[in-house]
Amino acid sequence: MELKEVATISGKGGLFKVVKPTRTGVILESLDAQKSRVVAGTQHRVSLLKEISIYTTGKESSVPLEEVLMSIHEKYGKDIPANAKSSTNELADFIESVVPNYDTERVYTSDIKKLVNWYSILAAHAPELFEKKEGEKAEEAATEEPAETKKS
Repeated sequence: MELKEVATISGKGGLFKVVKPTRTGVILESLDAQKSRVVAGTQHRVSLLKEISIYTTGKESSVPLEEVLMSIHEKYGKDIPANAKSSTNELADFIESVVPNYDTERVYTSDIKKLVNWYSILAAHAPELFEKKEGEKAEEAATEEPAETKKS
């Protein structure tokens, strides 16, 4: 599974795997133990996680959610120090540890709670998302050629 296959529906909790498109929408399957299916039509606001980003104050002005999730995984693994019921200060400290230049004006506490919740769901029900990226990084490091030194 890839991040472009994972979606969220506005107004519904949790994450969903995109199963297949229909004439009037898309069939989604929940990423939890129940594996319930939902048909999201034009009245639903469906967002793919691949298209979501976190606002920053730097030149780029945002960081893709995929990079943020990988950063969380590299730093904390499955045991993150925050959850959806953490205090505002704990959530702010958590996001700052992962995205130091996040925009405090445009990233709300509710956004950080969603991030924590989404990461927990992905770590529990789609760990292959993180393993694949780690494997790609190791492969890239192994194929990089050492820089040659010139002698005069």
